[in-house]
Amino acid sequence: MLQALILLIAFASPTLADTQTVSVGERSYRIDLPDRASGAMILALHGGGGNPDQFARSSGLSGAANAAGYAVIYPAGSGRTRLLTWNALYCCGFAQRQRVDDIGFLDAVIADAARRFGLDSGKVYLTGMSNGSMLAETYAARRAGKVKAVAGVSGTMDLSRSKAAKVPLLHIHGTADTHVPYAGGQGQEGLTNTDFTPVAREIAAFVAAFGELSKQSRVIDPSADGMRVVQTDYSNAAGVQVRLLTVENGGHAWPGGSRAGRQGGTSDITANAEILRFFALHP
Repeated sequence: MLQALILLIAFASPTLADTQTVSVGERSYRIDLPDRASGAMILALHGGGGNPDQFARSSGLSGAANAAGYAVIYPAGSGRTRLLTWNALYCCGFAQRQRVDDIGFLDAVIADAARRFGLDSGKVYLTGMSNGSMLAETYAARRAGKVKAVAGVSGTMDLSRSKAAKVPLLHIHGTADTHVPYAGGQGQEGLTNTDFTPVAREIAAFVAAFGELSKQSRVIDPSADGMRVVQTDYSNAAGVQVRLLTVENGGHAWPGGSRAGRQGGTSDITANAEILRFFALHP
């Protein structure tokens, strides 16, 4: 019943109760507050070259998440222009070159949002796209005790510098991604020389952190778009702890987002519905 409700909410388009931009030191975050807050917050990290307003528009996450009671926070990365990046250790751009402490920045954002808006710092969820996914997963691994669950789209974390932790993970990735290859290594259309972590290796690391998990898979393919999604769940007695959504023939895209069609996104799933469904499993 709960999952059905989450799906209905994810396809709704409610009016945002309140949108504000807040400064934290020399940086800032955008927050979209729901009418009826549960106290939980989702930190949504834009991709490399993006910014908070761009990611809020392109993902469309706030409408569905606000309706479910989450406050959605879009922190701003670093850069000399509006083309901002995150230091996810092996990527990307200005933030990595300058060794920006983005783990510390997200700590400060969470603390500020909890104090300023009365949110619960014990109900923190993270998601992100590409470079934002890399940092979201890295933060969850390094701050496992602070994070309820994390959902990454099209970006894997640097396992050579951060160890996967016992934190619930949803990962969405296309097998035809030419920016952050599904099989790892350098992307043909990537703007860095990073050897990215293979998706399978990252999933195995998070599964290992939980110990013994059972594995089950199913295919999702309601749309004739030349793609299909393989959902692989790793579960224990408490439920699904790690979920991989492999988009076969899918590109570097946020499924269901405004840019998904031209970036190789599938119509078989929407990232927002899948993310909220997964977060609901870990209240």
